[in-house]
Amino acid sequence: MSVPRRSPWRRGAAGGLVAVLVAGLTAITGSSAAAAEVLLSQGKPATASSTEAPGAYLAAEAVDGNTGSRWSSAFADPQWLQVDLGASQAITRVELNWETAAAKAYQIQVSDNASSWTTVHSTTTSTGGNQSVAVTGTGRYVRMYGTQRTTTYGYSLWEFKVFGETGGPTVPGGGSLGANVVVFDPSMSSATIQARADEIFRQQESAQFGTGRYVLAFKPGTYNNLNIQVGFYTSVVGLGQNPQDVRINGDITVDAGWFQGNATQNFWRSTENLSVYPVNGANRWAVSQAAPFRRMDVHGDLNLAPNGYGWASGGYIADSRISGSEGQYSQQQWFTRNSQIASNTNAVWNQMFLGVQGAPSGAAYPNPPYTTIAATPVIREKPYLYQSGGDYAVFVPGLRTNSSGVSWANGNTPGAGIPLSQFYVAKPGDTAARINQALAQGLNLIFQPGIYQIDQTIDVNRANTVVLGLGYATIIPVNGVTPMQVADVDGVKIAGILFDAGTTNSANLLVMGPNGSSANHAANPSTVQDVFFRIGGYIAGKATNSLLVNSNNVIVDHIWAWRADHGNPGTYGWNVATGDSGLIVNGQDVIGYGLFVEHYQKYEVIWNGNGGRTYFLQNEMPYDPPTQAAWRTGANGYAAYKVADSVTTHEAWGMGSYCYFNVNPSIHADRGFEVPVRSGVRLHNLLTVSLGGNGVIDHVVNTTGGPAQGTATVPSYVVNFP
Repeated sequence: MSVPRRSPWRRGAAGGLVAVLVAGLTAITGSSAAAAEVLLSQGKPATASSTEAPGAYLAAEAVDGNTGSRWSSAFADPQWLQVDLGASQAITRVELNWETAAAKAYQIQVSDNASSWTTVHSTTTSTGGNQSVAVTGTGRYVRMYGTQRTTTYGYSLWEFKVFGETGGPTVPGGGSLGANVVVFDPSMSSATIQARADEIFRQQESAQFGTGRYVLAFKPGTYNNLNIQVGFYTSVVGLGQNPQDVRINGDITVDAGWFQGNATQNFWRSTENLSVYPVNGANRWAVSQAAPFRRMDVHGDLNLAPNGYGWASGGYIADSRISGSEGQYSQQQWFTRNSQIASNTNAVWNQMFLGVQGAPSGAAYPNPPYTTIAATPVIREKPYLYQSGGDYAVFVPGLRTNSSGVSWANGNTPGAGIPLSQFYVAKPGDTAARINQALAQGLNLIFQPGIYQIDQTIDVNRANTVVLGLGYATIIPVNGVTPMQVADVDGVKIAGILFDAGTTNSANLLVMGPNGSSANHAANPSTVQDVFFRIGGYIAGKATNSLLVNSNNVIVDHIWAWRADHGNPGTYGWNVATGDSGLIVNGQDVIGYGLFVEHYQKYEVIWNGNGGRTYFLQNEMPYDPPTQAAWRTGANGYAAYKVADSVTTHEAWGMGSYCYFNVNPSIHADRGFEVPVRSGVRLHNLLTVSLGGNGVIDHVVNTTGGPAQGTATVPSYVVNFP
């Protein structure tokens, strides 16, 4: 690995050191549509002749609006940096913000095809610094072509800005969050708040495959005598900067009365950024998949089981503090990360604690089945909506390494806020073309609660872009398109979106980086957080794969990729809702925290990149293979988690796979996990289990571990492999 020759500090004009802001946290200033001269280049695709170090000082960093990041070339002449404006534009001015390593001789050139160039400015006496160059020309591509350097190093630009008089931003930032973001104020009576919350809950309580999408948002302050029950597609959030800014004297409750005390279908709901003082000392959050509990401050116990301690099937907590006990009770599997608890109650099959202060010891696994790791290697918490100076903004937490406990223990979570004016607020009915126009302008993206039919790929090309869905905003691809793809750039944050496969097969539902992505993003990784994928259930969806990760260093922090085993009539079944895989990782050094991937028809997780790490997997194999041959010929089924034979380094902890072959209970799977046998590939704390004896998983990993079988529903465990 090449070591950069300069530190992340730069010289100020007076020779003093000026600290560079943390990568990925600098807010992007939007341009005004009414300005006579508009910025055309920010966030547009950029390329260069070379970079100073592999995977570092990329071309995109000169057009990202962040003066703390830069492009830097190899130490040779000539070199160039160019930006693609997307269409031919009239160019009026170019700004160059040079680092010390600047150009003495360079040209500004324009082109419509990136092969034949017209020079619109030329100099052989440049001294670097901040330069504003008036030009006259027209072209889609604009480049700096350097022929002589001021130092022995390369050419280095903090920012390269291209301005023009037409073709600038036409889509405004900011605006309403929509009628389904229901905002409560401390001045409102408890009765009024309770009545509105109850009305939404009655609509959403059993609407598992309905169309309603809601956010219940509480402005900073104290609220008394509330019991906010949370139904499907409902997010309850505090609008303070930290959880303590909104105090609920009452409960935020999920129970399972609608399903006769069975919480295994309490999906698609969330709560975030609140402090709760439960009336009876314990708050009930009886959920299964796609129901994150983030940035919560619970002054009492947290009960994760339904009333009566009925079935529950796994969930996720992060960045939360529980002053009492985290009560697992009937939860089969659970993942808790970067939190603080006073104690933990009970364990079933697979309970994992990562960076959790107060976690139980994992030394005796599997009796009890706790997997406990003291620190989270690298994480950036999920972006969230809050109020700043009376206006809405989105807070982007900073990157943490080797961390434990909550991010807000010592005051404000480190990071930076981005005002709503720098977001395009999409609403149901918006086209992908309009959304792409907003992204191309340099705006970030918020989806109002609702359902979006997307007929072309949403392209996220700018480094550090935030894409945030509110209230389980749901994206459905039309005509088999891939609904969203992210370029191979630094620090993109995708959060809070449900991708629901359309009736025409899509190759993928979300793609992080194009095929062949190779840049190193370790200093500013992209994140995928509380992003959920569904194939079938609502409509008869089809997608070959759900999440494809091609970029390096991506952090996947809580996904549920689900091929439906139930739903609206005619929307599920072996030949109706079809999907091969839920997650494919091609990038290097990708980390997965809290992966829930279920019911796909081939390998459900495929890991092709080296250096991968997974902390917790919950999997159920497909329920519905009609015959052994229909699932796979030449072998008995597919493993839930496949590490490619070419991989030399990979490690995973706390992974469970179930079978419940209810269509044909005679079905066998050869194994739950399949990995190459080599010293650099290591798995820890694995289990397989047959639910009620509906089918058999013959081995836990490869040919190691006894069969999971029988009506007693007793797991088969492997502590370490190899």
